[in-house]
Amino acid sequence: MNIVAVSDTHKLYENIQIPKGDIFIHAGDIDIYTFEDAKRFNVWMGTLPHKYKIVIGGNHDKWLAQNSRETIKEVLFNVIYLENSGVTIKGVKFWGSPITPTFMNWFFMAQRGVEIRHYWGEIPKDTNVLITHGPPLNILDEAPPMYGSHHAGCLDLLNRVKKIKPKIHIFGHIHYSNGLKIEDGTKF
Repeated sequence: MNIVAVSDTHKLYENIQIPKGDIFIHAGDIDIYTFEDAKRFNVWMGTLPHKYKIVIGGNHDKWLAQNSRETIKEVLFNVIYLENSGVTIKGVKFWGSPITPTFMNWFFMAQRGVEIRHYWGEIPKDTNVLITHGPPLNILDEAPPMYGSHHAGCLDLLNRVKKIKPKIHIFGHIHYSNGLKIEDGTKF
């Protein structure tokens, strides 16, 4: 199974050369603020050759945060939309969540501690591919100097990832810390 993944395209997705693959994943921050933004993104997703297209929201996806899953699925009919939910494709179990620790006044956010642990506790133990908008603590999560050069990832997410040990954990959110890291058998 060949997975192609992106995140944080911020309305520039049409400018990206997307490689071919079996599954395309967008890990949030598409910048879907309006119904028109959602329709435009759905049209673009329909042009991609991937058999399966999985999408989660991010902190810049207001329209996704403010609409029901039913409405979202009606508009984004070219994708599999996950919001603290999962899908199994060819025996591989995917789980997607748009939640990130609260920062400023954005969307899909939860307070660190009890509130955010609730979301991470929903991730099934047998998840093979985890898709979250934000990173776990200390894994590709270093904020840029303009934000004080700190690690912005989530400790509670890290603890859950260590328990379930997915083969792959796809995320974005912290633009400054993109890349690839393999730790404890999980490819981040």
